[in-house]
Amino acid sequence: MAYDYIIVGGGSAGSVLANRLSARSANKVLVCEAGQDTPPGAEPPEIKDSYSGTAYFDPRFHWTELKVHTQIVSHNNPHENRPPLRKYEQARVLGGGSSINGQMANRGAPTDYAEWETRGAEGWAWDKVLPYFKKVERDLDFSNEWHGKDGHIPVRRIPVEHWTRHAAAVAEACKLSGMKFLPDQNGEFVDGYFPVTHSNANEARVSAAMGYLGAATRKRSNLTISTNTQVKSLLFEGTQCVGVTARVDGKDVEFRAREVILSSGAIHSPAHLMRAGIGPVGHLKDMGVPVVSALEGVGQRLMDHPSISLSSFIRRGARMNEHTRRHIHMGIRYSSDLPGIPKGDMFVAVVSKSAWHAVGEQIASLLTFINRTYSETGQVKLATTDWRSEPIVEFNLLSDKRDLDRLMTGFRKMAALQMMEPLKAVTDNPFPASYSDRVRQIGVVNNKNKIITSVVAKLLDGPAALRKYMIDNFVIEGFTFDQVMTDDEALEAFVRKAAIGVWHASCTCRMGRADDPMSVVDTQGRVKGVQGLRVVDASIFPIVPCANTNFPTLMTAEKISEAILAA
Repeated sequence: MAYDYIIVGGGSAGSVLANRLSARSANKVLVCEAGQDTPPGAEPPEIKDSYSGTAYFDPRFHWTELKVHTQIVSHNNPHENRPPLRKYEQARVLGGGSSINGQMANRGAPTDYAEWETRGAEGWAWDKVLPYFKKVERDLDFSNEWHGKDGHIPVRRIPVEHWTRHAAAVAEACKLSGMKFLPDQNGEFVDGYFPVTHSNANEARVSAAMGYLGAATRKRSNLTISTNTQVKSLLFEGTQCVGVTARVDGKDVEFRAREVILSSGAIHSPAHLMRAGIGPVGHLKDMGVPVVSALEGVGQRLMDHPSISLSSFIRRGARMNEHTRRHIHMGIRYSSDLPGIPKGDMFVAVVSKSAWHAVGEQIASLLTFINRTYSETGQVKLATTDWRSEPIVEFNLLSDKRDLDRLMTGFRKMAALQMMEPLKAVTDNPFPASYSDRVRQIGVVNNKNKIITSVVAKLLDGPAALRKYMIDNFVIEGFTFDQVMTDDEALEAFVRKAAIGVWHASCTCRMGRADDPMSVVDTQGRVKGVQGLRVVDASIFPIVPCANTNFPTLMTAEKISEAILAA
């Protein structure tokens, strides 16, 4: 079967591209999505839920075999203990990450996009990308020069009067600390505390698939959305990409196209390229893959936002309320003021519910992550050439000491807030939290975990002495609050062990100048050295911006789809 465009991946970028490219009736467009559909009016309730924890922890919507290294992996000393592999909740469902993520709708800093241009992404400065951010959104709260009103994705904020008492207490502590209240996080990019923006309307998630692939779009005769369709390989004739082979409902099918667009994310897009012979020559030769285009940057410089969490027990009456199922009502943006680092380089998500289950409703977190990270030594490489095998993924978080230092000071900054009277009134038993295998296992949505956490929650709501015993012996893993607050070595050890990314994998197929040996695509996503092939997703970011990556990904797809149509 022949198409004008084949889009490999129906996630955030793929949904935008499918909508925009098929809007021109002469274009015949195919979307290949490995996961299940989310049909209009019949979206899985876990995905549509305003609270993101139900979908996020549901393995039906994941690449279940994908595991990653988050800590630094040494390749110089083969006898050194390798860091543990961690499950990575990468979305495998139409809408991609936007179908399971925290629905955070932020954009990043103007300085991010200035650096994109400096690194070779000409035409991607802040004034050039802002129109496409506005094109994405339908802001339900603000109407000014910062915001769009006609986009496919609604954006709103939880009104301050509807915040949990926990979120309100954090806000009061911020105010007492001298921070500025910002009514609009996506207005002027300055430090302060604010209602976080969500891609959510009427207490329901609006994923990219829901927003861009609704009933009217699906009626287009020139658009085919093929779910449960995993692309096995890219087809080449010389250096011309002419299509893909795919496994569709258990059967192998070949699709041909004038152009193939990879929108499979920063882990799977570079894997597709390398299996096709596009990537670092040494690695391709080691894997026995004939070289089609020697691009050293494919799979290199993987980035994410390193994060750490200070958690606490929420007293009755300060937990989730009847106004909303959203569990993150407010955020904090602040500057570390380290030399040479832009303002607003740190972010805190104030989480008033840490998981879907009964214990999760009792645990709050101040989740601190580095907005402007400098750790750029991560990589994605092939484990085998078999299309069914997941690649090797090494994030190498905290490989730059500035990131380690800022997480340590960030933890103590949040601890200072935690010990202020407004928060002490609504929480107790603060502890350094870790997203460990034990936490992951109890977070899987099933009846067994529901029963276990219901029993534990009753004990935690019991006498204070029993609660302290339960938290000290069954919740804390390795480090106590007093330890990390009084011992720099303990704090560093905790941060090194517990720091994880926040599922913002980026930058493995970076766009840049043609003469940059580490660039993979040009400013329109076209892969260097071949024809008929683009990459359009978070993998082409020159650096990960100071934001959750969903809206920058949507913006990127809007901008490049317009360039494709203009050409």
